[in-house]
Amino acid sequence: MSRMRLRIAERLKGSQNTYAMLTTFNEIDMSNAKQLRDQYKDPFLKKHGVKLGFMSAFAKAIAVALQDQPIVNAVIDGQHIVYRDNVDISVAVATPKGLVVPVIRNVQNMSYADVEKTINSLGVKARDGALALEDMDGGTFTISNGGVFGSLFGTPIINPPQSAILGMHGIFDRPVAINGEVKIRPMMYVALTYDHRLIDGREAVTFLRRVKNFIEDPRIFFLDI
Repeated sequence: MSRMRLRIAERLKGSQNTYAMLTTFNEIDMSNAKQLRDQYKDPFLKKHGVKLGFMSAFAKAIAVALQDQPIVNAVIDGQHIVYRDNVDISVAVATPKGLVVPVIRNVQNMSYADVEKTINSLGVKARDGALALEDMDGGTFTISNGGVFGSLFGTPIINPPQSAILGMHGIFDRPVAINGEVKIRPMMYVALTYDHRLIDGREAVTFLRRVKNFIEDPRIFFLDI
C-alpha cells in the first residue's frame, strides 16, 4: 500500500471508531436544476470561463443549510462544542493515487461562479498532484459525489474532525407521484452521515430537507426564505 493509501485507511477506520455515525436519506427532483444549467450554461461559460455544474448549487445549498442548522457545522472539542461561522466545504476528489479532499473556503460569501472556478482550480491541482497541505486543511463539512461514477445509493463516512458529510449520487429518471399523477423525473438520492453524539435527528433531517428545497427551487435563496 502507498503511503497515501495507508493514511486514508487510517483516517477512515479512525472515523468509524470515534463517531456515533448515523445516516439519513432523501431524494431530490433535479428538474429545475437541470433546466437552469441547460438554459444558462453557454452564457455562464462565456462570461466566467468555467462550466456551470451542479456542485455550485449544492455548495450554496449546503452553506444556507449550515447557517440554518449551525450544529451540523460544529465540532466536538473535548467536552465542549465549537461552532464555526465560516462554511469551508471539503470536496472529495478521486485521483490515481487516492482520495483527496481540497477545501472551498467561505462558501457562504461566494457566488456560483466563484464556487465553480475554485472547484475547477482545485481539481486541476489534485489531478496534477500539486495540492498543498493548506489546500486540504480546515474544512468544516464535506461533499462526496459518487454520482460521477454512476452510484445510485451509498452511506459516506465522516471526514474527521468534521461532524457530517453529504453524499451525492447519480441522477436517474424515475416515476414519482406529483399532485396525484405519475411523472418521470430526473431524481437523485442524497445521504447525510452525521455524528449522533453532537447532532440530533431533527437537526440532520431539517438540514437535508433545506438542501433538497434549495436544489429543487433555488429561487428561495434569492428571496431569502
